[in-house]
Amino acid sequence: MPEWKILLTDGLEQNGQDILRAAAQVDNRAGISADDLLKVVGEYDALIVRGRTKVTAAVFDAAPRLKVVGRAGVGVDNIDLNAAKAHNVIVVNSPTATTIAVAELTLGLMLAVVREIPRADTTMKAGQWIKKELEGRELWRKTLGVIGFGRIGTEVARRAKAFDMEILAYDPLLPAEAIRLRGGEPVSLDELLRRADMITLHVPLDENTRNLLNAEAFAKMKDGVYIICAARGGVIDEEALLQALNSGKVAGAGLDVFATEPPGATALVTHPKVVCTPHIGAQTVEAQTRAAEDIATEVLAALEGKPLRWRVA
Repeated sequence: MPEWKILLTDGLEQNGQDILRAAAQVDNRAGISADDLLKVVGEYDALIVRGRTKVTAAVFDAAPRLKVVGRAGVGVDNIDLNAAKAHNVIVVNSPTATTIAVAELTLGLMLAVVREIPRADTTMKAGQWIKKELEGRELWRKTLGVIGFGRIGTEVARRAKAFDMEILAYDPLLPAEAIRLRGGEPVSLDELLRRADMITLHVPLDENTRNLLNAEAFAKMKDGVYIICAARGGVIDEEALLQALNSGKVAGAGLDVFATEPPGATALVTHPKVVCTPHIGAQTVEAQTRAAEDIATEVLAALEGKPLRWRVA
């Protein structure tokens, strides 16, 4: 058996570690600092990370043995893909494992925002009964704009239809017919912004999506729109969102991701019209178990030169 060495920097569920240990030496250095990573990464053939570890060009420079980087999850914006290509290092992820978890959290954020569930719970625990203040809105027959109609966006739409929501979908990477087959009405971004009662984002963070919802975009929306984001921090201009909340243009927001994480007690996080969660979209037992198995088998396939399901670079 080849003497492969695999480094885990952000932990991995035990089922994934068991798969890896059956074929390689595995070192679990969860929480390792960026400086310490540079010191030890040169010993390894594979590196498996989540969202915390930044796999920079310097990491690739320090890792002459490295053959594959695995991301246990979907987003790979914490991995320098250009540097990976320059060093002939394969990058893989596990894009399907967390789909259901993120879709379900998205619906949870929708309900939490429109019915003010966190405020209701907090005041009840404080011995208050503010029933008359908690007049929310219904999702029933509202128009949901889904920006990004891939796996997660499609699953959100499927669940939203149980509330009889109308689904508008904007995705420049999908043909209109594909969007229709997935249950959405294909529209331009401007039309989605103009017509939607609630907008949810399911896009990666890149040069095309950074600050996709900015002041100009908010100006095009209906008054009283709701914004939901469990995608990536940075796709919403947070200062513009804060201004839209303060002006009443945006009636409420549910946010699981932030441009800086953790964000601290910012004006946006503490805003009374915002429901926040600490990037827990993928944090379910089921999703983490699936992600661990998927990334473990994919990394081993890369080391063995076998066909790959989810090669990113």
